[in-house]
Amino acid sequence: MSFSLSKLTEYSNIVIQCHDNPDADALASGFALKWYLDKKKIPARFIYSGKNMVQKSNLVLMIKRLNIQVEYVTQLPKPELLVMVDCQYGQSNVTKFEADNIIVIDHHQVSGTLPTLSDVRSNYGSCSTVIYDLLAKEGIDINEDQDISTALYYGLLTDTNNFTEISHPVDKDLRDFAKFKNAEIILYRNSNLSIEELRMAGEALRNTECNSKYAYGIIETEPCDPNILGIISDMLLEVDVIGTCLVYNILPGLVKISVRSCIKEVKASELASYVASGYGGGGGHLVKAGGTLQRDLLERDGIEYTKEGLQEFFKKRMDTYYDTSKIMHVGTDKVDTTNMKHYRKKDCAFGYIKTRDFAEEGTNIHVRTLEGDVDITVSENVYIVIGIEGEIWPIKKQKFEASYRVNDEEYKFEGEYPPSVVDSEKGIKINLLPYARSCVASGGTGIYASKLDHRVKLFTTWDPDKYYLGVPGDYLAVRDDDPNDYYVIIGRIFPRTYEEA
Repeated sequence: MSFSLSKLTEYSNIVIQCHDNPDADALASGFALKWYLDKKKIPARFIYSGKNMVQKSNLVLMIKRLNIQVEYVTQLPKPELLVMVDCQYGQSNVTKFEADNIIVIDHHQVSGTLPTLSDVRSNYGSCSTVIYDLLAKEGIDINEDQDISTALYYGLLTDTNNFTEISHPVDKDLRDFAKFKNAEIILYRNSNLSIEELRMAGEALRNTECNSKYAYGIIETEPCDPNILGIISDMLLEVDVIGTCLVYNILPGLVKISVRSCIKEVKASELASYVASGYGGGGGHLVKAGGTLQRDLLERDGIEYTKEGLQEFFKKRMDTYYDTSKIMHVGTDKVDTTNMKHYRKKDCAFGYIKTRDFAEEGTNIHVRTLEGDVDITVSENVYIVIGIEGEIWPIKKQKFEASYRVNDEEYKFEGEYPPSVVDSEKGIKINLLPYARSCVASGGTGIYASKLDHRVKLFTTWDPDKYYLGVPGDYLAVRDDDPNDYYVIIGRIFPRTYEEA
């Protein structure tokens, strides 16, 4: 269902919520959305929650000088509509409040179930850009109010590393056409750290522990605003011998972590999730991520909640991550199938789509799969297969014809979430079900497979800059007719789709 801001005018009791410890992008997005509702004479509250109120100097200045009416709350009466901006409902970095209806407006990768009414544009550099575009489609010029244009410009600037990470035309439009208050931007950009935070950052960086074998750095800081962790992480990552880093601080009941990566072999979001696994939660972008670990869960496993105990824990966690991760490049690295069992696909229904049915030749599209994300180019020779849980993967036409048999039955989707792709140039989401046809495994092609006992990162020929992740319990599979074609199959799906040959 297409989304527009006019949908919000159907409600009268509205609360706008951004993630805990909001950054400039979150504040700008909520500020502009509340401005829109004010113009429509619909009162709305703009809130955030979490352990801490905003403390970072530039954000305090931004809130005060642009008159951003945002409230810090720990409780919320159930509203008719809760609009999430720059975050998604149920994420670990968002305090969960009940609401009759929920809408999500965001630019991060989708991490769970989205409400029916949502607008998530993962190819945009900031949520500020999403709001800017939604306002434009309502015929509203952000330059009507320089506080609004300044906030959205600054939100984009901070979320794209000073515009160095933008590529989408709408991001560029916001950057080029916003009539912002230049003096304000200069002030915020030069108010990131207080004197005390500067001292804290310097002391923390002085005590950096580097691992030369795996090129990572670890820093423990004093308790501080979580945004300061990110600043220290960014500074640490600029060191020439560091490819990934972990910065953390210890609070009474939990540990906050900030993770960065500048190498394609490690996704920051994946590393953060691994470090926090079993003790909390983590996630984020390819290069920037964060998370929390709970004290009670750490102590449950005998981990000492002290500076020394946690430093040792994080060092072991990082070492284990690297020690148990194997990187493979499909088409270059070979897989020894000697001790692998032979399997064939079960006789179950699948769906397939010809990419040329929904996009023009040469269009770049973003395919989200359960095993990882991949960017591919539309071609007569490229199909997409839909699995039994709605998982999707690209396949060349020749291999599709060797592995599946097309039938005349209507395709019936039995997964929970309809599969989709994103047109990378236009930034539009394409629902694949209207183009799906039915097929079954032909039985003509089998695989060799074995269960993984370690992490595997597969770089494929589809997208050499992103990897598919396999974890212990998943399966590494090799086509028996092409030893150069191997991939990961999720553990719970494997026995439902394959049987020993």
